[in-house]
Amino acid sequence: MPRKCDLCGKTIKFGDNISHSKHHTQRDWIPNVHPATIEINGERKHVNLCTRCLRTQQKLAK
Repeated sequence: MPRKCDLCGKTIKFGDNISHSKHHTQRDWIPNVHPATIEINGERKHVNLCTRCLRTQQKLAK
């Protein structure tokens, strides 16, 4: 599954894990992306949305 939101463009972010001893190791933050079907300009489209965008779309549908 792609690791990018089709609506907001959220992608992977990189950084460090920092232990109690201040030892740095590489890590990444992956957005929570799910496949969804939404209506854009009266047309239903299959897109990959992060959970924040999915929640906003559900609020707008009400």
